[in-house]
Amino acid sequence: MSGIDIVVRAVRTIQGDGVPVFAFFLPGADITRIADISRVSRDEADALRGFQRREVREHVNSIVEFLDSGPVLFPNAIILALGPEVEFRQSRGPTPAGMEEDSAQAGTLTLPMRPEGRRVAWVVDGQQRSLALARAHNARLPVPVVGFVSSDLKTQREQFILVNKVRPLPRGLLNELLPEVGALLPRDLAARKLPSELCYALNRDPGSPFYGLVRRESEPENLTAVVTDTALTDAIRDNLKPPMGALSQYRNDQGSDAEAMYRTLVLYWDAVRAAFPDAWGRPPQESRLMHSAGIKALARLMDQVMLRADSVGNPQAEAHASLRRLAPHCRWTEGVWEGLGWAWDEVQNTSRHISRLTEHLVRLDRELSRPQR
Repeated sequence: MSGIDIVVRAVRTIQGDGVPVFAFFLPGADITRIADISRVSRDEADALRGFQRREVREHVNSIVEFLDSGPVLFPNAIILALGPEVEFRQSRGPTPAGMEEDSAQAGTLTLPMRPEGRRVAWVVDGQQRSLALARAHNARLPVPVVGFVSSDLKTQREQFILVNKVRPLPRGLLNELLPEVGALLPRDLAARKLPSELCYALNRDPGSPFYGLVRRESEPENLTAVVTDTALTDAIRDNLKPPMGALSQYRNDQGSDAEAMYRTLVLYWDAVRAAFPDAWGRPPQESRLMHSAGIKALARLMDQVMLRADSVGNPQAEAHASLRRLAPHCRWTEGVWEGLGWAWDEVQNTSRHISRLTEHLVRLDRELSRPQR
């Protein structure tokens, strides 16, 4: 239904660079009548749309059960991004004694009603709670809402990430959202942004060995994706660690040379793909090379291989030669790892397995790379 407005009493203040922020109460069932829940996806031009995680049915059902259990206290605020079409009218009258006049203004807020997909608001925090409130028997339970005015999807994503920092988002969703954010981020999130950007580029560039192979939150239907973005992002983060990380040489006080980092990643993983053609691109159940453990172990080997490759005249040839020498000793799809005693499919994504596999590959590479006498 459209053409009908909801009017609520609200308090308005201003934050940031002149952004209006409102606090008000709504009947629980009305939240999903005025606000869309934007789930992360990609459009035909490969642009990231939305920012929400997909509905968690069990979580929603548990909230509904709580809401239907009897008289309940529900003080948890839903956070909305509001379109500029909302209208605030300040109430007239004297300011109460002792109140700071400029801190906030009371009045009424008009929220236009629109069809789903074109609503005036978007849920930034409280997706599951909003869905549960819409299904609860007590549809008129007043729920606190905080809304900020912004038609800019970039601002909405920034707030979504920062609001959910206390309750961590799924790492895959966070990795996919970070490259889209331009705001100043907390230190821990800022450290994850560059690896996420490089991971995104590896998955989207037709010239990359990982083209189309990375599983992303926005593309759950992509059956060709066999590598988790968390594994690849974590691997790139390790390569960025100074002083021995293969990518750390491209960082300094002036910034990061992301293009040089990307070229190095493509060069190395191209050599991996060429050395193990039968194991590349297969599901991790069929190839431990594409398993998180294999990706992380080979990424750590990259530091040693590329350090040596960068010291010769043809880094690409040296990287390919290094991986070719190693190939006969690896057991990604069948057999038993000599020196480890593990069947190929026994390798797991645990710290112990990754460390032992890494040490094994690094030792083999060192021995095989020694000049022959």
